[in-house]
Amino acid sequence: MTTVNATTPIALDVDGGIARLRLNRPEVSNGLNVELLKSLHEAILTCHADPGVRVVLLTGEGRNFCAGGDIHTFESKGAALPDYLREATAWLQLASAALIQLRVPVVTAVQGFAAGGGGLGLVCASDIVIAAESAKFFSGAVRVGMAPDGGVSVTLTQLVGLRQALRIVLTNPTLTAAEALQIGLVTEVAADEALLARAEEVAAQLVELPTQALSASKRLVWNGVGASVEQRLAEEARTVSELSGTADALEGLRAVIERRPPRFQK
Repeated sequence: MTTVNATTPIALDVDGGIARLRLNRPEVSNGLNVELLKSLHEAILTCHADPGVRVVLLTGEGRNFCAGGDIHTFESKGAALPDYLREATAWLQLASAALIQLRVPVVTAVQGFAAGGGGLGLVCASDIVIAAESAKFFSGAVRVGMAPDGGVSVTLTQLVGLRQALRIVLTNPTLTAAEALQIGLVTEVAADEALLARAEEVAAQLVELPTQALSASKRLVWNGVGASVEQRLAEEARTVSELSGTADALEGLRAVIERRPPRFQK
């Protein structure tokens, strides 16, 4: 078990193959500042380096998953805001890229608001997103004279399509969980009181699957964004060939033949 001090902006606990990674500034709706973003990037790298981690469960402490950038900190910087935002967005870029490149699946549970390039960006960089029925999603960047960041200009379009992405970032609608599900922004919706239990259930299901196969499948799908089918065929074939020689692949084949549940390596 690995534990990071829960009083820090990011809390991390690893147990039973699940890394529970939590945004931990509930007093400001987990608003993102440089300190939190640095800690988030470090925690993601810790998960990447820990062979015991088989899935990451990303959550936000308190009423809201993440309200985006910490606007009070931003406003307090005055004329120094551009320099501060250059640093903050650099760390957000690193964190978003690290989530996408993480070798294990990322399951994210969203309650309250997921807003701004930060909140929405983390949602878009996740692999599976479970939203509470009362959850809300919006961009909000243009509303405060900003523009999307955290990879949203690419990931959001890939998830919901060009027209919906332009609507979301230009007109700043507040999307309900049902609307987010309908356009493909989230994976599924759970009752508010069942959100964490459902996210834990999905994470537990992934823990039981072969890690190498999950990692390779995640990599293939993300790397395929924007590519043609023809460009990706050779990489798919190489990956399948490599996986076929693993103990998990052989166990999976035997389990099908013997009509029993597979016993994958842990």
